Amino acid sequence: MIQFNNVTKVYQSGDKEVKAVNRVNLSVEKGEICVLIGPSGCGKTTLLRMVNRMIEATEGLIEVNGENIQSLDSIQLRRSIGYVIQQTGLFPNMTIEQNVSVVPRLLGWDRVKIQHRYNELMDMMGLDPDEYRNRYPWELSGGQQQRIGVARALAADPPVMLMDEPFGALDPVIREHLQNEFLRIQKTVKKTILFVSHDIDEAIRLGDAIAIFNAGELMQYGTPNEILSNPRNEFVSQFVGSDRTLKRLNLLTVDDLLQRVAAVRQKKQKSYKEACGGSTVRRDSDLRNALSVLLSSPTGAAAVVDEEGNAFGNITIADFERLVEVHPAQLKSIVQ
Repeated sequence: MIQFNNVTKVYQSGDKEVKAVNRVNLSVEKGEICVLIGPSGCGKTTLLRMVNRMIEATEGLIEVNGENIQSLDSIQLRRSIGYVIQQTGLFPNMTIEQNVSVVPRLLGWDRVKIQHRYNELMDMMGLDPDEYRNRYPWELSGGQQQRIGVARALAADPPVMLMDEPFGALDPVIREHLQNEFLRIQKTVKKTILFVSHDIDEAIRLGDAIAIFNAGELMQYGTPNEILSNPRNEFVSQFVGSDRTLKRLNLLTVDDLLQRVAAVRQKKQKSYKEACGGSTVRRDSDLRNALSVLLSSPTGAAAVVDEEGNAFGNITIADFERLVEVHPAQLKSIVQ
């Protein structure tokens, strides 16, 4: 859906050339969230802004849905791509409805279609359409403004969205709430999203794929699990942190563990809870929570149950080493 081929951006600084982005090759699949992350000045925002030609690439090719963006009118290109920034960028002199409806109006949508889209998006954001219709951005909290910014980016139903640290200025509680809402909405809209962040925990939580940059160079690109389990170099290893095993426990689920050890388990369903001393864990629980249950289980095992409480498998503390490659003796200190 989004393809970067040897993309480079060079700035002149006096007599010197500075490569903000250096020969980046990257492919983002349709419907994926790709998080661009790295230290300040690493080139992640520059790369993002080259997609809608807010910044022009010096060299290389960027394709969106198979089309070279250089062959497209820059204004039309920007109207076809949703864009969300940290400061929301809402127009202070416009009402919330007017802000959300900016791009549809520019595209010539009729009034009834625009109003329907506004109502639909506000419901999606968990905000009452009528309550906010005639209010102005300065009357809203930071979290509410950020939701309006996302709604505006979605207004014309663009296939691609660019998000530049959209939750970075919010306090941790609001930020986590909006991250959850963002993931909920993405399950419905299935947009292809480039998401800039400086927070590795946010990247792991939101990203289907993560691209880690340093000094304009792409250090590693892969799924969160791939990067946490196998950092390519010392920079990536230090950037993701010494607690990367713990991060993997938050990322993986009991289902992932069951798939790895399923062939070992051959007990009858009715015996699972009895064999595990009554300890149970939901199949969709993350492995950090599951490990806490196992450590407190008298048998070191837990029955895996579905939403109705029906047991259909079991896991043990010894199974963790097979999936996360950490000896069980080390796991207790990780969760304490």
